[in-house]
Amino acid sequence: MNKHEVLDFMERGEKLCRSVDVVDKGIYDEYGVKLGLRDINGHGVLTGVTNISKIVSSKMIDGKEIHIDGELWYRGYNVMDLVNDFGFKRFGFEEVAYLLLFGELPTKDQLKEFRTVLGKLNRLPTNFTRDVIMKAPSKDIMNCMTKSVLTLASYDDFDVSDLSIPNVLRQCMTLISEFPMLAAYGYCAYNHYEKDESMYIHRPDKSLSTAENVLRMLRPDKQYTELEAQVLDAALVLHMEHGGGNNSTFTTRVVSSAGSDTYSVIAAALSSLKGPKHGGANLKVMQMMEDIRAHVPDYNDTATLRDYLAKIVDKKAFDNMGLIYGMGHAIYAVSDPRARVFKQFVERLAVEKHMEKEYELYSNIEKIAPEVIAEKRRIYKGVSANVDFYSGFVYSMLGIPTELYTPLFAIARIVGWSAHRIEELINVDKIIRPAYMSIMEEREYVPFEDRD
Repeated sequence: MNKHEVLDFMERGEKLCRSVDVVDKGIYDEYGVKLGLRDINGHGVLTGVTNISKIVSSKMIDGKEIHIDGELWYRGYNVMDLVNDFGFKRFGFEEVAYLLLFGELPTKDQLKEFRTVLGKLNRLPTNFTRDVIMKAPSKDIMNCMTKSVLTLASYDDFDVSDLSIPNVLRQCMTLISEFPMLAAYGYCAYNHYEKDESMYIHRPDKSLSTAENVLRMLRPDKQYTELEAQVLDAALVLHMEHGGGNNSTFTTRVVSSAGSDTYSVIAAALSSLKGPKHGGANLKVMQMMEDIRAHVPDYNDTATLRDYLAKIVDKKAFDNMGLIYGMGHAIYAVSDPRARVFKQFVERLAVEKHMEKEYELYSNIEKIAPEVIAEKRRIYKGVSANVDFYSGFVYSMLGIPTELYTPLFAIARIVGWSAHRIEELINVDKIIRPAYMSIMEEREYVPFEDRD
């Protein structure tokens, strides 16, 4: 059987799958099925409780739900307070990671010890980079990271399947410290073997923050400015955690509930995060912005910009999907707190990079897009810019390749995954098993010799 015959079989197979698998949408309403585990207002089905983070997007006033500016809380602290405290003064990734894992803000001594332990764990096994990461380079760095995480289980000197909290915490902190290397080295291998560029592998510096080491490992000369590292640090903190209901964190809970080891759990979370509906959103923003720049050369021409955004919503421009990417969120209505606090970092970096005009374009879209969407669509809640609207712009100003946008998300979010895994293991001893209503019709068996 040749390639064309195989493809023909698959195309015929698709027709068979569609003939038996398509479900009448009315059936979901008939049985009260909440698609995506959300109701018509976007509220998620309650599947658990957590003390790690909280998202607030509305308040009940006189029996009515009133949408408000979004709030994000880490272990009882407003994330805006956290970022505003360390922003432009010190690096916050390790400090906030300690908070999410252990539930308290660290003292200076506790933070020093935590960073020392992370530094001790911040080293891949001997020849791992050569034998695993470089053996099969791929443009898909998330797949490369997933492969590496699963392979790291074979190098664990302890009992991989030991679910005691000290062992799980050790595994999680090891992966937190190793993720920047897995991402950076995965890209360097791809950049060399697939794009025929120069190869350089820089080891992380234990005295530097996670954000500083990411930039150090990605740049041939290891150089970066203080502001660049501060902006990346803020981005990592804001992507670190977002409640238990997002897809990859729920995946972490589900696989943890099955009793799987940490490496399998984190690999599953990575597989979830890489989806374009989850961690890959900022890539779509960047593609859309490139298209907008091509059709709206004057960034101050708000009338032309409004018209083109309307075409995008009407499915007559860009990818014809009718979406202005980076606008709207499953939970936030009035505003995304991460976007609000992050904007000051974006603006300051744009000035340093002499990209004020680009920043102005983003700001204009942030103002105009919600108005256009409200005019064109029937929506149940407000629409505002989410953090991904600006994160891709920041990564581009930092010279970070697009292949690393989602891996950067993973470098941050693994802290949240780790916290939720530990919370799940401590509190719940029951496998997560939702129900599906079967609509299958019973049929009479036809013996093999009687089938035409």
